[in-house]
Amino acid sequence: MIQLITPGLYSEFAGELKEMHGLRYRVFKERLDWEVQTGGEMETDTFDDLKPVYLLLKGSDWRIRGCVRLLPTTGPTMLRDTFPALLGEAVAPASPDIWESSRFALDLPPSTPKAAGGLAQATYELFAGMIEFGLANNLTRIVTVTDTRMERILRLATWPLSRIGKPQPVGKTEAVAGFLEISHASLLRIRWRGRLNGPVLWRPILGLPHGPCG
Repeated sequence: MIQLITPGLYSEFAGELKEMHGLRYRVFKERLDWEVQTGGEMETDTFDDLKPVYLLLKGSDWRIRGCVRLLPTTGPTMLRDTFPALLGEAVAPASPDIWESSRFALDLPPSTPKAAGGLAQATYELFAGMIEFGLANNLTRIVTVTDTRMERILRLATWPLSRIGKPQPVGKTEAVAGFLEISHASLLRIRWRGRLNGPVLWRPILGLPHGPCG
């Protein structure tokens, strides 16, 4: 199940958000050893202060097993403000129908079921949640900064990244920026590859403002 948490629900789901920041610490600091801002075994950054939307993947034990953060490109974004070198000659998107995803992370037990391409079914579930959120809010694309490892996973999942510029070394990884299509066709492919039955996003909120979330 994917839990959608908008700014108005932060206080109601404070425990889940704290657990999410702990998951991000384990993934980005401990496992990947990225240069990220941490404190108290939690990972946060300035973009968490901009009232983003979070999608949280909950396991059968109700623990947080995955997450992704979403922000409108009409405000500050990681691509424009932190990694502009990944744009090449392009201009950073700033459109109400394009949002940015970041901090995609999964921390799954070894027993997690697999689906097509050898990917965890949970990976497809979180991808599907992103697309369902986009369709519910009239988005056409999601822009993201990721590493080439994640780019390969997206390709295996048949939700390929359309590169904006060439990959560049960032810290200890090779990063790339690109667009992900938001469409019913892409959602159907993800559901089929991931063996998902029906929608995955719980408590979707339609008509989210196409600007900074407040």
